[in-house]
Amino acid sequence: MSCKTNSSNFDASKLDSTALASITEASYKKYVSDLSSDEFAGRKPFTKGDTLTVDYIEKQFKDLGLLPGNGTSYFQEVPMVEISSQPTIKKITFEGTKGNLAINHLDDYVISSRKIQDHINIDSTSLVFAGFGIVAPEFGWNDYEGLDVKGKTVVVLVSDPGLYDSTLFNADTMTYYGRWIYKFEEAGRQGATGILLVHDTPAASYGWDVVRSGWSGPQLNTLSEEPVPDFEGWISNTTAKKLFEIGGLDPSLMDSAKKKGFKAFPMHVKTAISLKNKYRYANSNNVIAKIEGTSRPEETIIYTAHWDHLGVGEAVNGDSIYNGAIDNAAGVAALFEIAKAFKAAKVKPERSIIFIALTAEEEGLLGSTYYTANPIYPLNKTVANLNMDAFSPLGATKDVSIVGFGQTEIDDYVIRSASKFGRTVHGEKNPTSGGFYRSDHFNFVKKGVPGLFMGSGSELLSTDTIAIEKRRKALAGRYHAPSDQVDEHWDFQGILEDIKLFFDIGYTMSHEKTYPNFKAKSEFRELGEKRLSK
Repeated sequence: MSCKTNSSNFDASKLDSTALASITEASYKKYVSDLSSDEFAGRKPFTKGDTLTVDYIEKQFKDLGLLPGNGTSYFQEVPMVEISSQPTIKKITFEGTKGNLAINHLDDYVISSRKIQDHINIDSTSLVFAGFGIVAPEFGWNDYEGLDVKGKTVVVLVSDPGLYDSTLFNADTMTYYGRWIYKFEEAGRQGATGILLVHDTPAASYGWDVVRSGWSGPQLNTLSEEPVPDFEGWISNTTAKKLFEIGGLDPSLMDSAKKKGFKAFPMHVKTAISLKNKYRYANSNNVIAKIEGTSRPEETIIYTAHWDHLGVGEAVNGDSIYNGAIDNAAGVAALFEIAKAFKAAKVKPERSIIFIALTAEEEGLLGSTYYTANPIYPLNKTVANLNMDAFSPLGATKDVSIVGFGQTEIDDYVIRSASKFGRTVHGEKNPTSGGFYRSDHFNFVKKGVPGLFMGSGSELLSTDTIAIEKRRKALAGRYHAPSDQVDEHWDFQGILEDIKLFFDIGYTMSHEKTYPNFKAKSEFRELGEKRLSK
């Protein structure tokens, strides 16, 4: 990566104070409060909140003087199907060689189908424990080796073996193989009738409440010809242990999946599954705007943030609107603030700056999946993707965290820009969560475009430990909950500092001729080189 620029008026070592001054708490707070208000009904695609949200974002882009990002339009239609799956009988009964087990919908399991058909009726399917459900030749791992799962239901663990053995995979840094979406996809490729993921809070990095709220309502999918199982679901860890027991097996056998040489085995348990599906086709929208570059407008730097959240769902303490303030009204509002900074900059960007508010991230990164499959701006001319998802309102920090630190040369830009603000840079605190594969930048990465997913650090500048602890306690437990709202506990200073850093990273890139690539040890290095060779 080169730091050289081709503009005599631009100095990469200095901050543009005029641009940074345009980023203000008053305007940012209003954007976040508007987007996360009850009026927007949780911003779920295909609902009233969808229309209200994309119209609001379009208006802000226009008011900021940004050009339409898709020809003469600010919208890119994303065709999807919404499927609502409900078990026809709320209790599922499993029959084992040593007894039966009936489990309750939502409390013990959630289940759905991505098949576009009215009914899913499986009279009998046998359960097979398939370890982590992973086929990874580069790691010498195949949980499906010699296994015919047609007509069967695979029971698999979340995460990947590296979480339990540092000599396997990427040790405690989760790979894409540890993600739930990969496991669903692989079960489909293997021809399984169904898949049940065994939930474990430490391994998944989120509790059962997130599974319950996220997978129990209508699910959105892009229109795809990829094979999928007849049904996909989750079961609690306690339920999984009971299934082993009624099959006459010791639950500790689940640990055998964590060792090299694991072989899948039948659980001696069978069940029947009956689902009723309702589905409808419709379009949601990515909302796109741009600032055209002064000398190389065909080269683009893309800022992204997903606008969607969970809508209206199961009530918690009497509140059923999942407002999504931190996740991710905070990120969309940052798009507006960064746009303001670029417009105010003394020296205008030489490369074009693209702002995309993406749809359906919560449904499996669907908006970015569609954009990267149908790019408006050629991917071989896309310099980088700078993605903003869930800023922390705890307060200003001395440090900043990069999710997937060591993957791309964007890290070097972050370090250089952070030093201008007197901040340090490190990797995420919990690499086992697989955060690098869990936000929209990853779809750019899969196409060979380096992506940045950066978050606040943990070294708070404030020394008021009593106030910090009070704020931390008040903000805890808001992930995917109705309590994710703007209130008096928010400290905006840290978010504003993070936004300024995001701006400076992109602003610096906008005056360069070079393209950042993936680091030499990244599994995506070859993809990056192939993209740049086009």
